[in-house]
Amino acid sequence: MREEVIIAGFGGQGVMLAGQVLAYAGMLEGKHVTWLPSYGPEVRGGTANCTVVISDRRIGSVITPSPHSVIVMNRPSLDRFEPVVKPGGLLIVNSSIIDRKPSRGDIAVWELPVAEVAEQLGDARVANMVVLGAYVARTKVVGMERLLESLDATVPGHRRELIELDRRAIMAGRDMCA
Repeated sequence: MREEVIIAGFGGQGVMLAGQVLAYAGMLEGKHVTWLPSYGPEVRGGTANCTVVISDRRIGSVITPSPHSVIVMNRPSLDRFEPVVKPGGLLIVNSSIIDRKPSRGDIAVWELPVAEVAEQLGDARVANMVVLGAYVARTKVVGMERLLESLDATVPGHRRELIELDRRAIMAGRDMCA
């Protein structure tokens, strides 16, 4: 098994944290993982993305020109990363704020209102965890228990008060798959 995913959005949408949580969950399961961040010119408000690779075998390269999955949280990320999804792959779109439909017919597209769900939970900042829960429920790349467990090790100090809400957000994302 080898899963490659790019998570992309504006700085401040928590795409780096989502990637770290996913990568740490993979480590907890004893898998080989890489996490590669990429920032635009500004951190908050600029573009940001990260690539996570989770594999049962050693990972030879962190470069992923054509990932299995892409999660996009904003329109510029959709424009940039839709073309690179591997044919037959998965594109998850934050339909709450992205104003165009994906155009590719050779990939699975999953449009989810993750920002709306996060707001219903009480804090828009957990949209990253909603989409992460949905992604893991769909791909089963890691177990949901390990994903929840990884929050304690990865959520930074200034966000510690959100861990319980992050857990609820992950479960809400999971439930979107039911």
